[in-house]
Amino acid sequence: MSLNWKQWSKNDIIFGIIIPVVVVLVIVGFSQLSTIIFTSGAIESSGIIIGIIMEITELTLIVAIPLMLGLVWNRWAGGASGFLMGTFYAIYWRDSFHGIAGAGTVLIAYIVAPMLIGFIAGALNKRSEDFKRMLIAGLIATIIGGIMQFGIFQLSTANVVTGLNGLALTVLPRLLIGVIIAVVAKVFFWYGMGVNNKTNQ
Repeated sequence: MSLNWKQWSKNDIIFGIIIPVVVVLVIVGFSQLSTIIFTSGAIESSGIIIGIIMEITELTLIVAIPLMLGLVWNRWAGGASGFLMGTFYAIYWRDSFHGIAGAGTVLIAYIVAPMLIGFIAGALNKRSEDFKRMLIAGLIATIIGGIMQFGIFQLSTANVVTGLNGLALTVLPRLLIGVIIAVVAKVFFWYGMGVNNKTNQ
């Protein structure tokens, strides 16, 4: 039975208006942090803030989105979204790498690693609603994706992410996203927002 125009609930207001608006305001707030820091004169700390913002952007685009679609939908949705998000991210960085030898290898890593994360997550989870399975699938996908991205970076002369510290900085944040997205995916299934069609697993 469909809802008519009079049937509204408190959850409609909270989840349909308030939370989306708050999320947008938080995103805009993060985007303005560097401007606030530069105008306040604390230029020396701006590098840390900019680095954190860039890391959050990277993890959202090329890890969280393909991982989420892989877990709640299937491997094809995860892989395709990883390819698209990775391509967008590579295009974003393309001008910064313009003319630098080896830049193409770094940009390829931004495309294939998220594609791999989304595909592996979907292939391992197979739309299971079991939290432990989603968590294991998410962790395996993010570990492999992170190691592959780091490994491909090492093939490039433009790479600056090296050594054990570089490996840890590449893999550990992805592990955290693997845990967070598994929780979010479980919440999606609780509220009946998962994809119920079981074909093409």
